[in-house]
Amino acid sequence: MHPTRRRTSALLAVSAAVAGLVTPVGVYAANRAGSGAAAPLAPTPEPAGSECRTSVEGSRVIAYCHNPYPSIDLVQLHTECTRWWDVDADGKAVAVEPGRTVRLDDRCWKEVASAWVSHRPGS
Repeated sequence: MHPTRRRTSALLAVSAAVAGLVTPVGVYAANRAGSGAAAPLAPTPEPAGSECRTSVEGSRVIAYCHNPYPSIDLVQLHTECTRWWDVDADGKAVAVEPGRTVRLDDRCWKEVASAWVSHRPGS
């Protein structure tokens, strides 16, 4: 056998092998598209988290958090004070049971720059 014939037969064998591998993918894709079946939708996450109202009066911060959902929510009050020498605070995380309301409070020595409540799933 001549070297060109060997190369040609090797090339034909490789081409046949590649075609054999690609054909099932094309047939699968054509069957999926022609079947009319839609791709399964990702599950929708269950609503969770408390609704919090935060108010600042002078140097005091008060937040009320109500959890209307069936899962426990851990809430934490964060207070940032205006003065550089006044200590910023992160309160203790409090579990809000389903259907319950909790009160979170904190204070600065002088003015409050900002306050917010963070949430994370409870156990």
